[in-house]
Amino acid sequence: MERKDDLDNNHAHGEPDSMSDDDKSISRQSGDTSGYAILDDSTKDEESHGASPKQQKYGWRFWAVFFGLAVTALISGMEGVILSTALPTISRDLGPGENYSWVVNAYFLTSGICGGATSSDMLIAGRAVQGIGAGGLNMLIDVIICDLVPLRERGTYVGLLFMIVTVGSACGPVVGGAIVDNTSWRWVFYFNLPFCGLALLLLWVFLRTAFKNEASLAAKLKRIDYIGNAIIMGATVAMLFAVTYGGTRYAWSSPHTLTPLILGLLGLIVLAPLFECSRFATNPVIPPRLFANNRTACLAYFVTFQHAIVTYWVTFFLPVYFQSVLRAAPTRAGVMMLPTVTLFAPCAAVAGGVVSKTGRYKPLAVGGLLVVTVSVGCLTLLDAQTHTAVWVVLQGLVAAGLGAVISTLLPAVQAGVPETEAAATTATLAFVRSIATVWGIAVPAAIFNNRFDQLLPGIGDAGVRALLANGKAYERASREFINSFQEPLRSQIVGVYARSLSRSWAIAVVFAGTALVAACFEKELKLRTELENEHGLEKKANSANAEENGTVHKG
Repeated sequence: MERKDDLDNNHAHGEPDSMSDDDKSISRQSGDTSGYAILDDSTKDEESHGASPKQQKYGWRFWAVFFGLAVTALISGMEGVILSTALPTISRDLGPGENYSWVVNAYFLTSGICGGATSSDMLIAGRAVQGIGAGGLNMLIDVIICDLVPLRERGTYVGLLFMIVTVGSACGPVVGGAIVDNTSWRWVFYFNLPFCGLALLLLWVFLRTAFKNEASLAAKLKRIDYIGNAIIMGATVAMLFAVTYGGTRYAWSSPHTLTPLILGLLGLIVLAPLFECSRFATNPVIPPRLFANNRTACLAYFVTFQHAIVTYWVTFFLPVYFQSVLRAAPTRAGVMMLPTVTLFAPCAAVAGGVVSKTGRYKPLAVGGLLVVTVSVGCLTLLDAQTHTAVWVVLQGLVAAGLGAVISTLLPAVQAGVPETEAAATTATLAFVRSIATVWGIAVPAAIFNNRFDQLLPGIGDAGVRALLANGKAYERASREFINSFQEPLRSQIVGVYARSLSRSWAIAVVFAGTALVAACFEKELKLRTELENEHGLEKKANSANAEENGTVHKG
């Protein structure tokens, strides 16, 4: 049954007469499931992969919108990792010490000020402001695709956009390294402004959806889950504080570490679920109904979380290996990350096409995660003597596996719920991914810092040990710093960096491996081939214009 039919028969679905127009409009927009049963993946038909999807023809307005989304995705991907090669140089100038990871985490957590920063605190605050906008962009890109494209075809378009995100992610280290090598690092934060302006113009002009929401702004704002967001964000910040400073500024047994860690765990594991399931959360940030009787969606969200952690783990700590162990300049380190873009992007696009063609996502998820787990495990062998071909192949395999998996995540979480829940599932997926990216920086940073401090006695000079202790090894991870010492001290420093990174890769295997196990227990659910919502681009009155400007289904 089409969603419009359901909306036209509100009383049949239990929508009371007393509801205001604003409430009804919001209920429809948010995918209120009072009249829709969540599909139970234990009983869902699984033998439908051979059905031929309807052909879709998209007009020029669709492609204008898609190009605007592509520009947005490119900048979003680049902004997330552009600091991976530039941050050591920025750290040297502004001196954040062990606070360096907050420069990245503030961006993802809240996902002009940065360019004019005169202190590390100002830079962190500026990245937080940037992150507020970027967090919304990352989620809305997926939501717009869900509104315009049927589920079975979403893999192709999501794969293309993730490919573009990956191009941005791969170019980010090169651009960041080139900027700090040749001009002021402040241009790392200025260069994206014209691209954002272009994307804004395209979406403002061409993105006109058929669905009209008549709710007032006050009614819309009332639906936001302020308390749920505050609990989750507060608990996450508390845990990040403990992970970032534990073992460096404070001992792990210190109350300064244990108190925020315990409070954060209680907030995420106990308080947040209790509130989100209560009657006080009318529109929870993570709707419990998306997980009810839906094992595949639960596992897919978990895979998404682990996948994002491993992705940023590799993206931010391979450049540390290149600059500290192989002693590459920032620009060179960015170039050495190119195997990521040459394989991640095409694999994401190909995987999306395979999902659209076959309707199958589980084999790609399992196969990709198997490759990632084995390849990340092999990264533990990297040291100063590793041949170029080895790290190129290993980096490429990791990128290929991660790329293949990323196009399977959205179909997996949406296959077991009705089309009316597309916005809720997409927003939840984006939220899970954003929180995971924070941990993808904080967890490896904590492991690296603690292991480095354990290995410091292997460096013979006490003065050098003082320079690198207590979380300062990351900001010193540069060819300039390491080459300033003579042998054998130089080799000692490089050896400690290599062994610290090896420990970090070993722990990353656990995250990739648990994602692999979870993917093995997903079910292969049917993917819808038609767009069953009231969105899509507006169509003109006459059929010729409708065909040109909208989406035309050909039987």
